[in-house]
Amino acid sequence: MLKGFALTCVRATGRRAAVRRAVAVRCYGQGSGQGPNEGHDVSTSLPAHARVVICGGGIVGTSVAYHLAKLGWKDVLLLEQGRLHGGTTLLCAGIVTRARHIPILSQMADYSCKLYSNLQKETGVETGFHQTGSLSLAQSEDRLLSLKWIASHLQVNDIPCSILSSAQVVELHPWVETADLHGALYVPVDGVVSPVDVCRAFAHAAIANGVRMYDRTAVSHVIVEKGMVTAVETDRGEITCEYFVNCAGQWAYELGQSCDEPVSIPLHPCEHFYLISHPAELPLASDLPVVLDPDGRIYVRPWKGGILSGGFEKNPKPICTEGKNQVEFQNLQHDWDHYGPLLQSLLERMPVLSDVQIRRLVNCPESFSPDMRCILGESPSVQNYFVLAGMNSSGSSLAGGAGRLLAEWIAFGSTSVDVWPLDIRRFSALQGSRTFLRHRVMEVVPLLYERLYHGVEFQTGRRLRTSPLYDRLDSQGARWTEKHAFERPKYFVTEGQSDGEQNVTFFKPCWFDIVRDEVLACKEAVCAIDMSSFTKFELRSTGRQALDMLQWLCCDDMDVPTGTVVHTGMLNANGAYENDCSIARLSKGNFFIVSSTDQHIRGWAWLSRHLPADGSVQLEDVTWKYTALNVIGPLAVSVLSDLSYIPISQNQFRYMVCKEMSMGYANGIRVISMTHTGEPGFVLYIPIEYALYIYNEMMGVGKKHGIKDAGYFALRSLRIERFFPFWGQDLNSCTTPLECGRENRVKFNEDIDFIGRKALLQQKQDGVRRRLIMLILTEHSCDEDPWPHGYEPIFRNNQFVGFTTSCDYSFTLKGHVCLGYVQHRDANNGQLLSVTPDYVTQGDYELEIAGTRYKAKVKLYPMQLPHTN
Repeated sequence: MLKGFALTCVRATGRRAAVRRAVAVRCYGQGSGQGPNEGHDVSTSLPAHARVVICGGGIVGTSVAYHLAKLGWKDVLLLEQGRLHGGTTLLCAGIVTRARHIPILSQMADYSCKLYSNLQKETGVETGFHQTGSLSLAQSEDRLLSLKWIASHLQVNDIPCSILSSAQVVELHPWVETADLHGALYVPVDGVVSPVDVCRAFAHAAIANGVRMYDRTAVSHVIVEKGMVTAVETDRGEITCEYFVNCAGQWAYELGQSCDEPVSIPLHPCEHFYLISHPAELPLASDLPVVLDPDGRIYVRPWKGGILSGGFEKNPKPICTEGKNQVEFQNLQHDWDHYGPLLQSLLERMPVLSDVQIRRLVNCPESFSPDMRCILGESPSVQNYFVLAGMNSSGSSLAGGAGRLLAEWIAFGSTSVDVWPLDIRRFSALQGSRTFLRHRVMEVVPLLYERLYHGVEFQTGRRLRTSPLYDRLDSQGARWTEKHAFERPKYFVTEGQSDGEQNVTFFKPCWFDIVRDEVLACKEAVCAIDMSSFTKFELRSTGRQALDMLQWLCCDDMDVPTGTVVHTGMLNANGAYENDCSIARLSKGNFFIVSSTDQHIRGWAWLSRHLPADGSVQLEDVTWKYTALNVIGPLAVSVLSDLSYIPISQNQFRYMVCKEMSMGYANGIRVISMTHTGEPGFVLYIPIEYALYIYNEMMGVGKKHGIKDAGYFALRSLRIERFFPFWGQDLNSCTTPLECGRENRVKFNEDIDFIGRKALLQQKQDGVRRRLIMLILTEHSCDEDPWPHGYEPIFRNNQFVGFTTSCDYSFTLKGHVCLGYVQHRDANNGQLLSVTPDYVTQGDYELEIAGTRYKAKVKLYPMQLPHTN
């Protein structure tokens, strides 16, 4: 009986020996519990060639194979080093839930759930799918608020859900103790599935459509020539191929390193525990909802009259931390002491389980990524090397949707939705360090259930990349945020100010007054923001080859006079942004390219793959060569004049011009007359050896002008109120210049071809189907209501029309401002129609934040704001 075991385990302190004795007496039926599963070897010899080779025969790899076959790709070969579905898939808990904080993951889980429910009809193979529904419990008001936010984006995506009271929770699941609950999120269409059977169904359908699968075949090496996959080496011979897909799960990291040009796949395996019970005396009904209790760190699902329950502990145990992981599969060593806190949470949530016997404790490996999101996409270093791994214990929920998206990427060169939050290119090479990953995974696993608030900072792996000014700014009160492993100042806490850095909340933050003062200084005087993390490249040629390359890549005309700066996009074949950047023409064949921090790896890969094969154009990453200072405000001209000893006026230094200047004893400083906020000012690109000197000089001469330090929170507020969209938030690989109001930055009137031109001309003719707008909340209290942060549903005339992309408080407008995209659907058939200016401006708008709607005014074009508050 579990009762005696439970009392020993969760109510006594310092009794680990007693716990072990209780386990020995009460727990039986150890082992994998799944039984042996036969491999799926369809032939005895390997083919010499395949168009696509997939490594990994779990639920993820077979999903990719299934979806490629559905798209008509027949020459696909899947290799598995052990048995199909014999890795982590064999011991997955099999919960499929859409209740996720990241909307793209909810959409992927929604697709997976619908697919699994129909897969048996398609294949004749039982998948074990059962629609039980799910209950996500809230033990605090903040947790309930976060669930309401999830419910908002689920509902507008046509996923049924509702917020329940504690009494309603009991009606749905009588075993749940509700005395400490503030409510719950109920998703009736969620369910459970047998991952092994889903894997079999995927394999069955893929093979029926021409895919070949071989088990007991290990991939040892990926061969690369001229930056492109050409073949794979296996323990049964070499296979030439055009595409390689790494779906190797916990072995994906090592497999990436075995490539001729190593592919960094930042994930790390960790032990994951769950318990299976025998049936209760009154068996638990199989249709009772899955229970997700993030505050208790546990999940519970029905299992053959009893329960299956696991969780994410505060002190996770990384595995395979040294050397190459050669394990095919194993149920890892049991650790009842380690599982004890999760068992305590389980018994507190379901006291009735105290009379239920334990059948076994399962300990299986799970792979986790540094930011709790799966890793998907094409390697930036090796062309046609694709990755889908790091599922963060959500393989059952995400495999169907993720496999579909990766298959689209392989087949069409892009996905049907933006997948930047999951893109492998979001990581820097530094984040592939084994030491970093081992430390980060111990932080990430608890956060899977613990993380509530937006903007919470990771604590591990910090100070990997810092500006030369880091120590100086840190001593002056800088509070830091991390982007792409680069430390960036959020704001500055000066003497007499309150530091609210640790006070995270859905409501008005403690740094509100601090950022207000920084914004006010940008409006009335001058501020300096260290923006060294921004990506900086140089493109050079002796002739016009660099210009010709940029003319092909950029949608705006790059044949401009020397010293001119052009803000332009680099587009894909669909006319959408692959890169958003500012380019300064330094000389006839030399261009200086600046883009956001996030675009470092992505931008380098895009430019590298378009370099002429003859070597006539050279690309250099100069991010580390220059420290960037953004000098913002009406007195920035005065500071620059004093610093350079040259009178500067608007006529002498026009907007969007780049000049190389001397300042004090230093020279070679590139000064661009622009800011990233719309305010007057300059960006100084300073050779790093002069960075601290120039900063000290600037702060000295700027003292009489009231200069102060500012951070990225002030920059964000300024740029949003100026209607400045940023890549990765408001712009992505599914957004075109016509949709975000940048048609004037497209060289339609020039007889110059560029990538995406044909698609943009067609869109211009047909009309845009979505458009970027600005919403200013009018009945929202900054002090009392939860703040918007992005992906809030937008309603026009009470009809859902789109989502916000970035939001912040405007200290000029005295209220919240949000950017977002709206669509226009035919009320009768749901068909997308053109979004005209009249359609945008002639509607009544509301924004939904955590289930409550707030009225808003709409703007289609940037507002004319004063430079002073």
